[in-house]
Amino acid sequence: METDSNTRLEPGKSSPLGAYWDGNGVNFSLAAPSAKAVTLCLFDETGQEELAQLSLNPSEEGIWSGYLPGGAPGLVYGYRVSGVYSPEKGQRFNDRKVLLDPYARLIVGRYEGQDEFSDASDTDTGAMALKGRVIHEIYDWGDDVPPHVPSGQMILYELHLKGFTKRHPGIPEEIRGTYAALAEPVILDYLEKLGITSVELLPVFAMADEARLTREGRVNYWGYNTIGFFAPENRYWSGRPGTTPVSEFRDMVRALHSRKIEVILDVVYNHTAEGNEDGPTLSFKGIDNAMYYHLRPDNPACYENWSGCGNSLNLGHPHVLRMVMDSLRYWVTEMHVDGFRFDLAPTLAREKREYSINAGFFRAIAGDPVLSRVKLIAEPWDLGPEGYQLGGFPFGWFEWNDKFRDCMRSFWLHQGSSLTEFAQRFMGSQDFFGARERLPAASINYVTSHDGFTMKDLVSYNHKHNEANGENNRDGSDHNLSWNCGEEGEAVLREVILRREKLKRSLLATLILSQGTPMLVAGDEFGQTQNGNNNPYCQDNELTWLNWEQADTGLQDFVAQLISLRKTHPALGQNRWFTSEHSDFVMPDAGIRWLSPNGGDQLGRQWSNKRLFSMGILIRANDGSHPCLILLNASVQPVIFRLPPGRWKVLSDSSSTFENGANLEFQALLPGHTIMLAVP
Repeated sequence: METDSNTRLEPGKSSPLGAYWDGNGVNFSLAAPSAKAVTLCLFDETGQEELAQLSLNPSEEGIWSGYLPGGAPGLVYGYRVSGVYSPEKGQRFNDRKVLLDPYARLIVGRYEGQDEFSDASDTDTGAMALKGRVIHEIYDWGDDVPPHVPSGQMILYELHLKGFTKRHPGIPEEIRGTYAALAEPVILDYLEKLGITSVELLPVFAMADEARLTREGRVNYWGYNTIGFFAPENRYWSGRPGTTPVSEFRDMVRALHSRKIEVILDVVYNHTAEGNEDGPTLSFKGIDNAMYYHLRPDNPACYENWSGCGNSLNLGHPHVLRMVMDSLRYWVTEMHVDGFRFDLAPTLAREKREYSINAGFFRAIAGDPVLSRVKLIAEPWDLGPEGYQLGGFPFGWFEWNDKFRDCMRSFWLHQGSSLTEFAQRFMGSQDFFGARERLPAASINYVTSHDGFTMKDLVSYNHKHNEANGENNRDGSDHNLSWNCGEEGEAVLREVILRREKLKRSLLATLILSQGTPMLVAGDEFGQTQNGNNNPYCQDNELTWLNWEQADTGLQDFVAQLISLRKTHPALGQNRWFTSEHSDFVMPDAGIRWLSPNGGDQLGRQWSNKRLFSMGILIRANDGSHPCLILLNASVQPVIFRLPPGRWKVLSDSSSTFENGANLEFQALLPGHTIMLAVP
């Protein structure tokens, strides 16, 4: 719209928050209880030129609003918020800073690390600030239906939207790395053939790069630095005519749903891109710093840093909790996503300092008719007091299980986990998830994730190699439980190559056959490498983009077959507890038998023998169908297994010793580092 000196605001509505077009004008509403004044700033289409400043009116609840007659979609806007600048008392108002609306659906501009964004700076940021763009997009969802994959049937697939598609030769080059690319038939066919039920996308909310990375010529590739909780990230938009980031995101969701694949978003509500007290003022800091963030009680000028990223969002405040709930509902109702993975989730349940399973956030989710029905996955730790909360989330939640990860790495690569530990983790970690009526599916089992080595690198490197990150290899974890199998990096020796191939397959098979919800990382199924970099958060290049042209199709077929076996054999992935804390894992009547290589039941002394790394698992199905026999040998030397009575057909073998479909009777010689699945 054209603006002039006569532009005026009429009284507006406090709800809904954000900027909404009603067909005749735009209502603006912003929560800022501690502010003395709020000014709506209108800009030209590019966001460079400030055209008008209009005062909003406050409500008793601290919500400022105004109605702009004639305002229309496309309008670019921001806010200037006035109040006392007193960091020592927790407030950082500075009306020289134009601020992004927390409810903006589209964002104009990009933060490039400028010093002018410091709240102590007197420089006006009007031309360079992030702004919102008013949108009103009508989208025809047609026959879109959420897949609603049952909890016990999920096959989760973690991927980076850009990295997954950027080098794919079957995708038009101009759309690679975008929302549109993930909707391409060649990608949908691949996911469907692999057997994936649910994709978990690394953060796609609007984000900002840290100033340090910008100065060094790098970006926050992973995206765990959110600045807009309602806006899709612009850099993943193809820019095709007739589309917007919003419409293209919706097209992507609809395409995945057409193949019965769920879309789960990795979301970052634990902190924002504004960093610590020295970070930029882009939005929340300048709107009401003491409301949005947890501040240190002994020094309110500093932030509680339970996220490790400089600040921690305060969901204990009603307005902040409302924003998060509104954001989640928006992505479900308007964008049709199927669930969320919450980064550093304990922070969301800290209303003061302590984590509480009865926090307002959990109560709000449980009581919400929309959000209580979607997939909710927690990363169950943060850096705050009592920050490790594996198993400590409410009924209905899933949790990333790092105990499974560490156990399986230790068991297969170092013979460092006992059979007791292996059994507990393989059968769903009842010791963590058995309370509050939770079932094995609550455990998100994984061996690798975006954070750490790829599967190939896990068996190729003893040490991290993160020099490319510019931090002198100090970043990233040193606790990898990896093994290079005899050579660091690319292998030359045939025996090393073969050992690595077996171990990759054994780790993947253990993951897919385990009780719980298996999570694969995109590229692990065909041998993607990051050259030993276990923290490539700032590597937006060929190091992290999947190399489809060098994919190990044999490994890929092996993984697809295992997923198919899990889906088609009722004995696998039953989502029920087989054992109890008092059973010593021997419960023939519970549908499972733990077998020693001699064919008898595992006994107490065998469970406690720390030098035993071979056993059999006979699992029966609830429906009376045939059982499944899993034999595993994590030791170096081959082991002879006496088989249960009858003839057994081999369905999968990580060492390729036995042909699929081969029949075995009486006994089987299982090579070292091997897992095998058979049925009667």
